[in-house]
Amino acid sequence: MSTIRTARTGAAHRLAALAGTALGGPLPVRLRTWDGSEAGPSQGPVVVVRSRRALRRLLWEPGELGLAQAYVTGEVDVEGDLGQALRAVWAAARERRLHTPRLGLAGLARATGTAVLLGAAGPRPAAPASQARLRGALHSRTRDRAAISHHYDLSNDFYRLLLDETMAYSCGYWAGDEPDFTLADAQHAKLELICRKLGLRPGARLLDIGCGWGSLTLHAAQRYEARVTAVTLSREQAAYVREQAAERGLEDFVDVVCQDYRDIAHGHYDAVATVEMGEHVGDAAYPAFAAALHRKVSPLGRVLVQQMSRGTKAPGGGAFIEAYIAPDMHMRPLGETVALLEQAGLEVRSVESLREHYVHTVAAWHRTLEDRWQDVVRLVGEETARVWRLYLAGGALAFEERRMGVDQILAVRPASGGSSGMPTTPGDWYAGLERP
Repeated sequence: MSTIRTARTGAAHRLAALAGTALGGPLPVRLRTWDGSEAGPSQGPVVVVRSRRALRRLLWEPGELGLAQAYVTGEVDVEGDLGQALRAVWAAARERRLHTPRLGLAGLARATGTAVLLGAAGPRPAAPASQARLRGALHSRTRDRAAISHHYDLSNDFYRLLLDETMAYSCGYWAGDEPDFTLADAQHAKLELICRKLGLRPGARLLDIGCGWGSLTLHAAQRYEARVTAVTLSREQAAYVREQAAERGLEDFVDVVCQDYRDIAHGHYDAVATVEMGEHVGDAAYPAFAAALHRKVSPLGRVLVQQMSRGTKAPGGGAFIEAYIAPDMHMRPLGETVALLEQAGLEVRSVESLREHYVHTVAAWHRTLEDRWQDVVRLVGEETARVWRLYLAGGALAFEERRMGVDQILAVRPASGGSSGMPTTPGDWYAGLERP
């Protein structure tokens, strides 16, 4: 009898009932709470609520952000594979038409009562240390620098652990399906594809906006003898690219500038690339960003934009990503980005979806994170490591289920007479990419 009574009156049972009301349907995962009680389906992933503090967080911050805070602090955990747990939750949400928790006055009163009953009521818990804390006007130069620093200045050593030898932190191009085709192969193929689409030749002037750790800059300079101006707001990245350029004897080909894209010196380039940087520009500022791309490239010069997207029902970045990964990030539907580039005077010539490629890329990063988990924890701490585990597991699933996309958009600045200077067919863009 005591076991039955615990199952019906324990914390897990009370929370499952509350969650079912808030979600509009039964809890899609099994729940185990700090008192040892369990509720929910007997099969599938188990969510473990280790602390009453997790409930208090959700009371103050219901939804994605509250759950993320509880997970990264370890107050909530998942037994088994986190990605599988997230997949089960999303599948249940679709099949049972569950919705984001909604607490009206009655629901809030009930949640508060449950929290009091379980000893979890109290003041709002402090946000985890890993959560971004930005100040200033949205997308001001100072705030943008702080947003970039929050993510990209974590440490070069961390990214060396996570990424492959190219240090490319963007979607690779999985041109081969052989078992021995690696993440590094996919990144080399992506860099080669971009250079071919841009039509780089020896001596060509390339502007790489948001250069990251210089994978495209170094590839274009070394393989194509292009003269590259690499722009980043991250001091850690700038130092790394300068170091690599010196080691490879590319100082005469590579100029690294640590500044805002809005402050790039005047001058026209034969080609401009911006790889997964446009998401950080912001919605209101994107027309000016597109105009800058047009302004910086010479007539007949090409512009390559690789950029993530989200659908019309969920633009932006999402509560977790904006709080922990890329503050102030904004993703929009692909068609809106294409329209903004064309409104700036560029002619879009090619659009290629890489969505499935990002599933493979993020999965590879996630495997590396798990394989090197103890090294990662020693380097950045348990909380930040858990941020990245949640980010990568959730990111792979978002691309897999088409809630996020990523595309390469190739555009040209036409000459005054309308000529694009582009070949009528792609030519050898894709030839030999499977063997970079």
